[in-house]
Amino acid sequence: MFRHLVLLAALAVAPASAREILLQGNGKLVLWKDGDVTWDMPWGGIHDLHRDVAGRIHVQKDMREVCAIDPATKEVVWRYDASQSNGNAGKPLEVHAFQPLGEGRMMIAESGAGRIIEIDKEGKLLKEIKLVIDHPHPHRDSRLARKLANGHYLVCHEGDGMVREYDAAGEVVWDYAVPMFGKPAKDGHGPEAFGNCVFCAVRLENGNTLLSTGNGHSLLEVNPAKEIVWKLEQNDLEGITLAWVTTIEVLPDGHYLFGNCHAGPGQPNLIEIDPTTKKVVWRLDGFESFGNDVSNTLLVSP
Repeated sequence: MFRHLVLLAALAVAPASAREILLQGNGKLVLWKDGDVTWDMPWGGIHDLHRDVAGRIHVQKDMREVCAIDPATKEVVWRYDASQSNGNAGKPLEVHAFQPLGEGRMMIAESGAGRIIEIDKEGKLLKEIKLVIDHPHPHRDSRLARKLANGHYLVCHEGDGMVREYDAAGEVVWDYAVPMFGKPAKDGHGPEAFGNCVFCAVRLENGNTLLSTGNGHSLLEVNPAKEIVWKLEQNDLEGITLAWVTTIEVLPDGHYLFGNCHAGPGQPNLIEIDPTTKKVVWRLDGFESFGNDVSNTLLVSP
């Protein structure tokens, strides 16, 4: 029954849009396609998600290990335990972001250790970048972080409410303090909460930065001068209430695909919009199947 409800919710918005999504929810990694779960395996909560050119799925385990999974066998074929490696043994540490860099290299953001590292496939430390953190905490030092094409690192610092761009030598060359817009902070994770717990930042082709504000319930596009040039707020989409806004993907057609975590029943986990019109062109309503904690998704096709 629910399979048909999910499918109808997607088709009601965009009849021609087939979507295949990799996500984690309700204790499983799942490949979802047009209302059907086509693949799954048991797996706990994550904060980052990748798939390499060979089809291996890269995720965290227990927010300490970075793992590569062969989806054909559902076996972990590579793992790196950040909590026990390269000087971290005995330290409070969590991993909320990582990025496969190709040729066996991996970038990992280590909250608690306050650094970004790059390692080879054997776990050998190749590079270390110290992070600037105003309010250090192993759970909140960072959320998503990405190495850019120019060799810089774009890092979301949840606890600081800051996005910082570090150059290849580790110097901060740009930053942005996520505004509170004159509103008081409110505890919680759902639509009732409020804050500036930035989750994701994407550098756009025009040089601006698109970011999700987490419990700020919004997307913001910010130019290099730190001016907001576009935004999507909590109640801008008809019939949708944004909660903890998480992963962002910019699709080839310019659409934005983003996560809506902790939004509750009746609200989509994942939303695709045309940013020019701010119209919803596709949505994934998977609360009953995937729960209320779908923080990360990855579009597999088209």
